[in-house]
Amino acid sequence: MMRSGRRFPRAPLGAALYAALVFSVVTVAAQTAPTERTFSASKAPVEKALKQMHASMSGHLPTVAGFVLVGDHPVSRYQRAFYQCTAKVSATPSGGSIVRVTANVTAWYADPDVSHSGYQLLTSNGRLEADFLDRLADQLSNPGNVASASSPNSRAGDAETSAKQALPDEPTISAPMPNAPDSGNIFISSSPDKSLSAPDAATSKSSPSASPEKSAASIEAETATLQEALRNQVRPRNLVAVRKSGTPVVASPSLAGKTLFLADAHDEFEMLDYNADWVHVRISGLSRGWLWRTGLEMPEGISDVPTTAAASAPTAADLFQVSREETAQFPGDWAPLRGKSVKIISVQKIKENEQDGGPSAKLQFAKSLLDSTYAELAKSPDLSGLVLIFDSADGGMIAATLPTIRRWKAGSLTDAALWHQCYFDPPETFTVSSATTGAR
Repeated sequence: MMRSGRRFPRAPLGAALYAALVFSVVTVAAQTAPTERTFSASKAPVEKALKQMHASMSGHLPTVAGFVLVGDHPVSRYQRAFYQCTAKVSATPSGGSIVRVTANVTAWYADPDVSHSGYQLLTSNGRLEADFLDRLADQLSNPGNVASASSPNSRAGDAETSAKQALPDEPTISAPMPNAPDSGNIFISSSPDKSLSAPDAATSKSSPSASPEKSAASIEAETATLQEALRNQVRPRNLVAVRKSGTPVVASPSLAGKTLFLADAHDEFEMLDYNADWVHVRISGLSRGWLWRTGLEMPEGISDVPTTAAASAPTAADLFQVSREETAQFPGDWAPLRGKSVKIISVQKIKENEQDGGPSAKLQFAKSLLDSTYAELAKSPDLSGLVLIFDSADGGMIAATLPTIRRWKAGSLTDAALWHQCYFDPPETFTVSSATTGAR
């Protein structure tokens, strides 16, 4: 989540590998507009030059950067890129010729979710076509590369070639297909209403690769091999994975922090730092964010939930108790509940000097009250939400609307997403520790 400044090499890049697989498992359809150029040479020597350039009409690319229009996908996730050029030659009234070249590029897209990985057909940005036409111009400018079209033998051979290409029953295809590495055919068409010409039908029928069963078996075997390779790739050891869709990525390690976006299940981020409650991650480039630790799968060797003093720490139920319940108008200025009727629950510490009744314990007790009072709230049409007031020197207020509690109870909101849709007054009273306990 790279653009190459290198010029595409003029030397032949070699024949395409696994061509049948590449175009059989393409997951993204792309249409590449042809690039054309007019040459002073007549059609016959141009076609002869194209045949001599057959080896460089397909091959692999070291990267897709600089050769295709990728769109929203990160260039770095594309692997094993192949290209295939097809050419169409037309004669001009002046005796020259027009060559139209179309280049298609395929590459394996390695998605973080392996089930979304696969070969994709990408749109060329025109660089491959322009380079091919440059090499064709070089080929035509060297008299030794192309035999003279004025010789009788040459004219007879060209006439035979044109006649074969003009056969009415010539098979056609709807999309460019790369040649097998040992094929001697190239895709050149002189017919104005056909963009491509296919290999001879008899040859296709006799070729082992024409068997649908064998081709399907080869594709399935290659796909299984690629998936196994993806599973066995060495993974970075500082990645955290989101457990559940809808987990908020926030700008600061605070329940009042601004939500940047909601992450999907299995999304992975590079971990920069972490503490008892929050994980600092790299989103992309210089962009950073924070995620609630309990909503993540931490790297190997790091607990998802801190265990420090867990054995001796009292539970939230041992620290707080409900002192009063009432129904009244919302005692604050939060827009979602302003002027509405709510259930208010007052909470006190069992022991006023209890040192463990900090922000984390308050949130834990608040969550238990949201869970236990939801049924009552749902049955009361006049109630719009729940308010918890902690009556202590370091107390505060938490408010939640009924729709938010309902979504949390239904499982469509994670605990972290729940807190980021609640109201805290004052916010710092419920801010958990931000001291770093882990390094980069």
